[in-house]
Amino acid sequence: MKTSWRKSTNKRKFSVQISCAMGTDIILQFLKKLSRNNNREWFEKNKEHYWLAKSEFEKMVFRIHEKLIPLDPSLEGLDPKKFIFRIYRDVRFSKDKRPYKTNMGAGISPTGKGLGQPGYYFHLEPGNKSFVAGGLFMPAPDLLAKVRQEIDYNGKALEKIFQLKAFKKYYPGFWEEDTLKTAPKGYPKDHPLLPWLKLKSFIVTHEFKDKEVQSRDFLKNAMGGYSAVKPLLHFLRTALD
Repeated sequence: MKTSWRKSTNKRKFSVQISCAMGTDIILQFLKKLSRNNNREWFEKNKEHYWLAKSEFEKMVFRIHEKLIPLDPSLEGLDPKKFIFRIYRDVRFSKDKRPYKTNMGAGISPTGKGLGQPGYYFHLEPGNKSFVAGGLFMPAPDLLAKVRQEIDYNGKALEKIFQLKAFKKYYPGFWEEDTLKTAPKGYPKDHPLLPWLKLKSFIVTHEFKDKEVQSRDFLKNAMGGYSAVKPLLHFLRTALD
């Protein structure tokens, strides 16, 4: 009886892995074509392909959310569809007038996709640009001040997180896309943790090549990244509390 149950469980896992691999292939193929034909006329003619790719992405987000709940109970009871960002670009104040994003993304946090609180991010984009991420993105000034204060008071705890074996496997350091040029107000220019204090976001990312995204093990590897980032989220949530 136990052997039969194990075989059945393994078959289900294998089926999910195959489905995930096929789904990511559908998503990447659509996004590749969209990047070459980023205009409304082509998009309308290929709306069925978009809906198929969107459906596959939703399935992946649902699976990720389901697997995250035991790791992060604060996500329980939330609607995964509300984590997903629209594919339509806001071009009102942009010089780039392309109407569509060439990626699919989802922000997963207790406050939804806006990531007003520490959470997780899932991003699929062809050209080896897919990634998983975790942390706090562009917090409001009062929240940013709290995180900087926690780094100042408890920086050794954050240093220990970056030395954890599981964490180092996925994340070499903070994302440094947008930082201050000098020390923030109230902190000395020779502060030992100045590079972290200058950050405006506290995000770590792990990139995946297209062949990795299309692998049967992709979802497992993505969840490894989310599991590894949990200590950082705990640090950030403690700062905000």
